[in-house]
Amino acid sequence: MSEERFDTLNDKVDDLIDICAEMKRENQLLKASANSWQSERKQLMDKNKQAKTKLESILVRLKAMGQS
Repeated sequence: MSEERFDTLNDKVDDLIDICAEMKRENQLLKASANSWQSERKQLMDKNKQAKTKLESILVRLKAMGQS
């Protein structure tokens, strides 16, 4: 293999290493973002469940008042 071809191949391998490193960083950021969204989603679902429970309690009390 000629020196020029070897240098070209070496440069391409270096480029691939750089691309892989960048993709790894991007993947880590995306995973962190996904974890954050999942956490926020869980919190919102919990708040929604609490609001639903409170609303059901209010409706039961209102029905009881209407029957009195």
